[in-house]
Amino acid sequence: MKKSNFIQLWAVVFVLLLSFACKVPEAALRQENKELPLAYNASGDSINSAQIPWRSFFEDPNLKALIDSALSRNQELNIFLQEIQIANNEIKARKGEYLPFVSIQGGAGVDKVGRYTRFGALEATTEIKDGKEFPEPFTDLMVGAFASWELDVWKKLRNSKKSAVFEYLATVEGRNFLITNLVSEIASSYYELMALDNQLEIIRQTIEIQKNAYETVKLQKEAAKATELAVKRFEAELAKNRSLIYAIQQEITETENRINFLTGRFPQPIRRSSASFSESSPKLVQAGIPSQLLINRPDIRQAELELAAAKLDVKVARANFYPSFRITAGMGFQAFNTRYLLTSPESMLYGLAGDLMAPLVNRNAIKAQYQTANSKQLQAVYEYEQRILNGYYEVSNQIAKISNLEQSANLKASQVQALTESIAISSSLFRSARADYMEVLLTQRDALESKMELIETKAQQMNAMVHLYQALGGGWN
Repeated sequence: MKKSNFIQLWAVVFVLLLSFACKVPEAALRQENKELPLAYNASGDSINSAQIPWRSFFEDPNLKALIDSALSRNQELNIFLQEIQIANNEIKARKGEYLPFVSIQGGAGVDKVGRYTRFGALEATTEIKDGKEFPEPFTDLMVGAFASWELDVWKKLRNSKKSAVFEYLATVEGRNFLITNLVSEIASSYYELMALDNQLEIIRQTIEIQKNAYETVKLQKEAAKATELAVKRFEAELAKNRSLIYAIQQEITETENRINFLTGRFPQPIRRSSASFSESSPKLVQAGIPSQLLINRPDIRQAELELAAAKLDVKVARANFYPSFRITAGMGFQAFNTRYLLTSPESMLYGLAGDLMAPLVNRNAIKAQYQTANSKQLQAVYEYEQRILNGYYEVSNQIAKISNLEQSANLKASQVQALTESIAISSSLFRSARADYMEVLLTQRDALESKMELIETKAQQMNAMVHLYQALGGGWN
């Protein structure tokens, strides 16, 4: 075959390969939807609390100390830091693939062939030099340097390295997202712990009030102004509330242990200032505008980077259809005796070669790899859109929750005040025999429930503040 015809044949094959490889499935051409609502409800303020560092957002020094401890000792976070290191190592590995590979090689061997064979006969009649026969057995010594380099004509190796970079950056954002969740979980558990302390104190105060009522009804029974039924009802109510103490103490222990686990410590008491919890108010959180979620939320940025990596992986998979070019070279010394090993140029060896290889028949594996890359890219698009929607709904829900809890807390505070005053009134009427003992019991029970609900609502308000800060993407910076 003439050289010109050979070149034409390769040109036709190359065009066919190129046209097939560039045929991208419709799934891979799908554009991700980046549209967001223009505002949260009716707010258009661009101020965003997510840009406030957590050290400035949280004011309680005990809470700050717990978060500090968690960021340095939390096992899950430390495990994820190793994922970042693994991703960084992958960048180094991909970068090395498009650089020349150079290796040093040495070898030694002994060879003895039969006398009455082709090679044996040749060796018997061959002299290494004048007057010196071919040695038997033959010793072969070699030392040299060899190199190979794949020319990255289609940017397959460079795109592979860029994909690894995006994957590394995605793991960094994954760490930031983990930090955001960790800060939020510790803060929520801390406020829950203070709420439990306040509920425990309310129960103890209620028990003291009920003790006085119990003593009063016993005296009235002795004076024949009350019955044994009234005494037993007060006694049962006291026992019920005393049992609540142990239930709340168990919740306190479990909450403390949850915080200790997050901070990487063995079980120990948690320092906190619970006395001022009932007077505390949630910090004002500015939601900003929805488009800021793309910048502030680490999980959205992680999905965006993973999408960029997936797009590059498609290019890498497509490049597998193209011909690959490789250059190999080597240089060294080879001889049968160490005396001649470094003799130049007689013992010198060298070589230089170029290879071109392209898939032509049975490309099913390459096709499958390419289709898989396209499917993963589409998955990344859906994941990106899903995280944007999820971020918007989380912020919207927490904004509504803060507003509704504020209204609920105000009404519950009015309820508590009214029932607290009614306790004194009912007790006074009972002592003067102008009210039934059931009225006293029900008033005390309702007052206790309302106080407990008010503290629980206060805890929900604090947690809604924390969760809104988290949903906006705050806590990792």
